[in-house]
Parts: sequence; structure tokens; C-alpha cells
Amino acid sequence: MNKKLKLWELNRKTEDEFRKQKKFSIVVVLDDIRSLNNIGSFFRTADAFNIEKIILLGITATPPHRDIHKTALGSTETVRWEHQEDKLMCLKELKNKGYELCVLEQTEKTTLLQEVSSLPNRPTALIFGNEVNGVAQELIDFSDRIIEIPQFGTKHSLNVSVCAGIVMWEFCKKHIE
Repeated sequence: MNKKLKLWELNRKTEDEFRKQKKFSIVVVLDDIRSLNNIGSFFRTADAFNIEKIILLGITATPPHRDIHKTALGSTETVRWEHQEDKLMCLKELKNKGYELCVLEQTEKTTLLQEVSSLPNRPTALIFGNEVNGVAQELIDFSDRIIEIPQFGTKHSLNVSVCAGIVMWEFCKKHIE
């Protein structure tokens, strides 16, 4: 028999321990995300994958907010975050700090998600876009790499928070020893 563990048996870190631990050199950038539930999901996933911080751009709402909290389940208190209005300036700052700027989008030339494991392990900014319009073209033009999740059905996109979970895990795996 394989017994399901209770929450207290998972030996999770405390919020203080989590805040103090060394984070993976991955920054998540949200470009005009509309849904507060999606924003909360990003926080919760970022906590699970030990992400360095989240940068909220443009119209992306910021904590505290009841609808963000509903899906974040307290992770807005553990994951570092900041809000920036000037999107291009934000990306320039990240690039100047040595981050590779990776946009999640479908464009003419992309790197398929299954190929990222062979990329050099360097600080990475993962940029996710608006639920309707995707990532702004000016951010795509400034980025270093476009990452695409291969899809085999009739739809051409995933919910942005679902996309985030898939992509964050793929980049997180590069940091696991």
C-alpha cells in the first residue's frame, strides 16, 4: 500500500525558511495579465518552483487583492514581487543584469520547449503575456529567445497560468542537482 501523506507529513519549509533560501535564477515577468486568478496562480507556481521573483508589468494587478489571494493561497507573502510601468525599461534592466529574456509566444522562429534543456544554464527571465493579445511585440523584438510549447490538438494556445506551470518546471529542472 502507498499511503497518501497528510499536509503536516510533507515537511514543507516555513515561510521564513523559504524566504531565506537561495532561489533559482529565474524571474517571471507578467505583461498585462488581466485575470486576477491567473496572477494568483503565477504566485503559487513561483513559490512551488523556488522562483527568484515576479515582475508585474502594465495593467497587471498587484497584491493584496482578494481574487489574487484566492488562487495564490498565501504565496504573495513568500514570493518577492514588484510592479513596473515601463515595460521596455524593465527588460533592459534585466538584460543589463545578465538575464536571458525568454518570451513565451508563437512566432516565425521559436525554440521549442523540449529544446531548453540543452541551453546553457544562465539567469533567465520568462515573459508571459496577456490572455487575449499575448506578449507585446516591442517586448518580443527586444527578447533573446522565443519559447513555444508544442501543441498537438485543434486549439492554438493554453491558459497562461497552465503555460506558466509547464514552462517554469522545465526551466526549474535545470537548477536541480
